[in-house]
Amino acid sequence: MSAADLPRLFAEIAPRFGLSRPAGLCLGAIWRAAEAPSAEDLVTRLGISRSNVSTALKELRGWGLIEVTRAFGSRRELFLAPADPWALARQLIAERQRRDIAPVIDRLQALEATGDPRAADLMAAFEAGSEWLAALARHEPGELAQLIGAGGGELGFATAEAGKKKKKKHRDKG
Repeated sequence: MSAADLPRLFAEIAPRFGLSRPAGLCLGAIWRAAEAPSAEDLVTRLGISRSNVSTALKELRGWGLIEVTRAFGSRRELFLAPADPWALARQLIAERQRRDIAPVIDRLQALEATGDPRAADLMAAFEAGSEWLAALARHEPGELAQLIGAGGGELGFATAEAGKKKKKKHRDKG
């Protein structure tokens, strides 16, 4: 895998999570970097404009996906992302719940107030999903990995391992 492959992959999947492509590029580059990069480093490495990098960094900070630090004696801002992929997953879950599902619930509450009987049932379904996502986001990254990644635990997810059928060994009788 080349140094540019991971940022390109992040850019490709970022819109599926509600982030812009430049934010995905920057997150991938920051997450992969051995040393925290500056905005200028990201412009050079990714080949995108300074304004795109600035906007992407603001977006990533707003989502809580990166932190800003400074090297001792330097005025340059450096950007860090959690090294643990489960910490990133947890933050993405929390933000999707807050940014996407909570506003839908608010709109359904307004619809319910108009007397539409179906709105209450739909709102209950969205509230249950919202509570479930919020509960996932409250877990520490290691716990989240166990719940989702290692068998699904009490969440009832099936793993790839659990879904595989065991192959029977056929013995040659002869």
